[in-house]
Amino acid sequence: MTGKKGNYKIANKRGFQMSNEEKFDKESYSADTITVLKGLEAVRMRPAMYIGDVGTRGLHHLVNEVVDNSIDEALGGHCSKIDVEITPEGGISVIDNGRGIPVDMHTEENKPAVEVVMTQLHAGGKFDKENYKVSGGLHGVGVSCVNALSVKMITEVFKNGNHYSIEFERGIVKKPLEIIGKSDKKGTKQTYFPDPEIFENTLYQFDIISHRLRVLAFLNKGILITLKDLREEKRKENGDHPYLEFQYEGGLVEFVKYIDENKKSICEPIYIDRERDGYPIEIALSWNDTYRENIESYVNNIHTIEGGTHEEGFKSALTRVINKYALDKKIFKNDKMKLSGSDVREGLTAVISIKVMEPQFEGQTKTKLGNGEVTGIVQSVLYEKLLEYFDENPKVAREVVDKCTEALRAREAARKAKDMIRRKSAFDGGSMPAKLYDCSKGTDAMECELFIVEGDSAGGSAVDGRDIKYQAILPLRGKILNVEKARLDKMLGNEEVKSLINAIGAGIGESDIDGIGEDNGNDNEGFKIEKLRYGKIIIMTDADVDGAHISTLLLTFFFRYMPELIRRGHVFLAMPPLYKVSRGKNFIYISPGADAEQKKEEAIAHLAGEDGKKVEIQRYKGLGEMNPDQLKDTTLDPSQRRIKRISIEDAVEADRIFTMLMGDDVPPRKEFIIEKCKFAENIDA
Repeated sequence: MTGKKGNYKIANKRGFQMSNEEKFDKESYSADTITVLKGLEAVRMRPAMYIGDVGTRGLHHLVNEVVDNSIDEALGGHCSKIDVEITPEGGISVIDNGRGIPVDMHTEENKPAVEVVMTQLHAGGKFDKENYKVSGGLHGVGVSCVNALSVKMITEVFKNGNHYSIEFERGIVKKPLEIIGKSDKKGTKQTYFPDPEIFENTLYQFDIISHRLRVLAFLNKGILITLKDLREEKRKENGDHPYLEFQYEGGLVEFVKYIDENKKSICEPIYIDRERDGYPIEIALSWNDTYRENIESYVNNIHTIEGGTHEEGFKSALTRVINKYALDKKIFKNDKMKLSGSDVREGLTAVISIKVMEPQFEGQTKTKLGNGEVTGIVQSVLYEKLLEYFDENPKVAREVVDKCTEALRAREAARKAKDMIRRKSAFDGGSMPAKLYDCSKGTDAMECELFIVEGDSAGGSAVDGRDIKYQAILPLRGKILNVEKARLDKMLGNEEVKSLINAIGAGIGESDIDGIGEDNGNDNEGFKIEKLRYGKIIIMTDADVDGAHISTLLLTFFFRYMPELIRRGHVFLAMPPLYKVSRGKNFIYISPGADAEQKKEEAIAHLAGEDGKKVEIQRYKGLGEMNPDQLKDTTLDPSQRRIKRISIEDAVEADRIFTMLMGDDVPPRKEFIIEKCKFAENIDA
């Protein structure tokens, strides 16, 4: 800004830009145009700002907000049991045996404290560190947001020998606080029903809730958490409602064993429990025979999916400890040999849980810890305790070092493979894979789409049916390498995998943050989202068993080597039609799904007539059977197609499923198939 009139821009409400001089000419922009949202109105107007989105993730985030309040009571030693129920009507009820929300009058607001907590943003007990030394809730917006976004919410408090109740509708008090009976219990019961005016759907998923509750039980050893689904349609075959109990006396040690359930561990989990400078730190870690790391980090029970300073301290100390031990014990052949961060973390499973009195998160979503002092604290604790463990357990230490050294050799081979890919790309003029039919790139990269297509014939139809302005086609020959069973060096030697990496353009993996053992950083450049060449990566395979297998192989690759693509919502599954039901010139396409057969019968009934013309049913076995115009109308054209966005609701469970489906251990996979086969649809004979 220069200070001269007209040299800067001011945005109006519609997002257009007008100059400083133009602004003052607009009499319509006055004090009357300034809107002040009161109470919980802001939450209802912009719900995604508070809960992330209004889809499945945001819907289930409401459960987390309520349960986390009960967990905070447990952190303070006031709660030992939490019961969660999906009510018969589809709402959620959370009951704990904590102290109960205060019901006495708030002197400043002249309202019962429970009403203040439930109806006002930034009101809660988490600001008072005498009552909550550590907690996940920081801003006092959690449960009040749930109230604002619920068509109905009932708060019941068991306290002072009484049973209290207060009822709300979309955040507004409908029934004031009253005593409805006597009770010798203590605690709080929150029951709410999500507002269909806010959410895309209000159907709670038992599995998503159970995964979160299981993790909370691991992180808070000894606490009992139950989950029951009381919806009538969810009754099991024996007439019982789905019910689960979670209680783990072993805490993080059992968590690591759970994550590695389908993997072969090379040692029992190493457990560290230490408080330093007022920061309680728990760490459990182990190594297995796979080639990928799995680090789960938590702050005050909040999953920090983007890591932060606690992870940085952990990674740095881990690399230094193993290098020091190997050098001191003369395991390395020379002093110049050093392991990198990626070497020591190959096959590592670790859970880090730290309690911070004043955590600094990046935003209300709490995905990354920013407290700078935490790095050194975690570093010193892990370095000291892990080195001590290795000295006391030399056999385990040697197995770990050998595993890391093997990873170093594989990394060197992978570096050579990467160099070869770079040299080949340079030799080819930096071009994309020969089999890639790229788009004209006349639009923003985020508006472009890459279709990964099964087979050359389907690829040909897709090329002819696409919009060349923004749609690219990459045909794959057969099934790509199962990366779950292959190291990076072998993976980079696979032509189909190399084509994928080059076409997408963002690299793979992550860069080592500690820098130890790196060859000037050139051997692991890591995934760079800013280099992504397409906003949508769409897997398009046949609607049969082979197509499903290829999709799973591709998803395994993305989950293991480009997880950020999935986390940011760039990966999709195309939904090509399973059937074409036609009569004369009229036809209806039926997409795969649990209701495909029902929709086929409905289409037959809809098209049937009295003129004697026969209704034809075509079962598509492959995309190659479709003409370009058919493929365009059903699978390529955004105005008509159906695609599914791939998301990771629970990274721990996703890791276990991919290991079970694509790993070497057969018995768990067999058990899974037997258990789930009754739900399978449209299986080819």
